[in-house]
Amino acid sequence: MSKNIEEVKQQREHAAHDPNNQDISYRDKLSTISTEGKRVYIHPKMTKGKLTTWRNIVGVFLLMLLVAMPLIKINGDPFMMLNLIERKFVIFGVMFWPQDTFILLLMMLSFLLFIILFTVTYGRIFCGWMCPQTIFLEIVFRRIEVWIEGSPAKQRKLNEGPWNGEKILKKIAKWVIFYTLSFAFVNIIIWYFMSFDKWLLYASEMDKHIPGIILIFIFTTAFFGIYLWFREQICLIACPYGRMQGVLIDPSTIVISYDYLRGEPRGHQKKGQVKETGDCIDCHACVDVCPTGIDIRNGTQLECVNCSACIDACDTVMDKVKKPKGLIRYASEKEISTGKKVGFSPRIIAYSFVLVGLLAFFFTMLFTRSDVEVVVLRTPGLLYQEVGTDSLSNLYNIKVVNKTRQAQKVDIKLSSIRGEVKIIGGELTVRPGEKTESVLFVKISKKDVTDSKFKIALDVVSGGEIVDKIKITFISPNIQ
Repeated sequence: MSKNIEEVKQQREHAAHDPNNQDISYRDKLSTISTEGKRVYIHPKMTKGKLTTWRNIVGVFLLMLLVAMPLIKINGDPFMMLNLIERKFVIFGVMFWPQDTFILLLMMLSFLLFIILFTVTYGRIFCGWMCPQTIFLEIVFRRIEVWIEGSPAKQRKLNEGPWNGEKILKKIAKWVIFYTLSFAFVNIIIWYFMSFDKWLLYASEMDKHIPGIILIFIFTTAFFGIYLWFREQICLIACPYGRMQGVLIDPSTIVISYDYLRGEPRGHQKKGQVKETGDCIDCHACVDVCPTGIDIRNGTQLECVNCSACIDACDTVMDKVKKPKGLIRYASEKEISTGKKVGFSPRIIAYSFVLVGLLAFFFTMLFTRSDVEVVVLRTPGLLYQEVGTDSLSNLYNIKVVNKTRQAQKVDIKLSSIRGEVKIIGGELTVRPGEKTESVLFVKISKKDVTDSKFKIALDVVSGGEIVDKIKITFISPNIQ
């Protein structure tokens, strides 16, 4: 039905400030705290729909990836490992050492910028679709709880009922499964910090690692407490990303939105009723499925994790009452307030290009890093030396960093000019993940020198292949 946009906005604004309004419940309290100040435990209904199906597929895929990444090996290294103690990092099969701190810093900054721009453009989709907290809670622990204790109504009845045999059996079964899964997930996470092979070694020698075992059970108990009791409070209280949302989104950001132009005023349209109502029949289906207990019809809120459960719940109701879907949908506030489909604004397109550029930069930094890093600098305080009657030599300090897990033999050769490079002590051998220093002489014929500060190129050779090219300055007498 067609309604005047400004009229609807005025009605909505009036309802928000009307203390006697009983038809619309505007937010004036936290959904997880009662009027007495006690914790209100949320038991959302399990919903079905297209977005829920896709979210489950994404969640299961990410869970499989979580288990697989530390087990997959590339050239003997895990696909992903963050060994903080030994300061060795493997990202997508590429090894990084402490010498790569600058590269890791640039990668981290580009990733943080990516998160900020993604949130500004597309809202908090990460929280609802890819966040480990959401995936663990909604796809693993919540489903087990429903399987053991039943629907939300049965869960509330069980919690409020006496501790009889049924309640004790169900609670103990849930706690045992929750704790076992928590133990498994904690150990899987440990694989990312010490490698699966080393974890197996420690597991076979548990009597030698009692402090580590105690630490694992401490983390397991904390993990268990989060998914048994703390739950959505992580998103509402502890997560800094939720706080960032409030300062990053604006009216053009795509978030889960309620179309109040279509939906207001809410209410059932009874047969023969003259009063005109909106498409929202005030069934509270969107509230019943919300994992953080909010009413999305009150607008964008900090607690909303953009999980799309309310979209599928509302679309199901709209199907039943023969009304168009999309009363709740992914849309910007600008699109909702104007009643017109905005589409991709110039800002969203520009930010999307920047996001693609950041990803390209991230992966370029990741995969173009050389395995052997060589720095050649002139030895301070020395100019040049004459060798015989026809040649000149310069003395250089050389530092070689080996970023692989195998010992590397490194040799230096002149690239674009005839001459000789002599490393004191011969060919350099660098152990895995370490660096070595030496000195070298570069000798060039006087007739090939064309400037007092002559630029020459050196080839860094390892394993019979050129792994890097560097340029140095060769000092010679002033040429008239």
